[in-house]
Amino acid sequence: MAQSAYIKFVEGSAVSSLTLDELKNQLMHYRDQLALTGRQLEWEYDDAGFPYTLETKPEAEGQWFYLKGKNPLYKYIVMGVGSETQAGTERHYVQVVLPDDCTHGDKAKGNEFCKYLAKLWKAELHLFNGRVMYFNPRK
Repeated sequence: MAQSAYIKFVEGSAVSSLTLDELKNQLMHYRDQLALTGRQLEWEYDDAGFPYTLETKPEAEGQWFYLKGKNPLYKYIVMGVGSETQAGTERHYVQVVLPDDCTHGDKAKGNEFCKYLAKLWKAELHLFNGRVMYFNPRK
């Protein structure tokens, strides 16, 4: 059964909602940061730190995209954006899905990407195992 993690934008988050293109741009920025680190270390760190290519399917245009693994250790991770209504308030979120045939490497990278993005956006992170991490300022 597929596992999902959610990055939920709550009160105090740096952003209140996100588009799919903004999510893609943020992942590309992450990959570029890894490339700069690799250049300093004289090592192709971006390939090890972000071993995926961004792929889209015509039927999923504007709803989700997936990260396709470049080597056998990684298969794919699906990412999308959405919103839900709780107590009359609309909350936006980013959903990260690990399909049934994903690898342990996919799960590790999925957790890494989720933690990075949630910390960046000061959001609430619901991990694949059901635990919640709060990066938003709380009273």
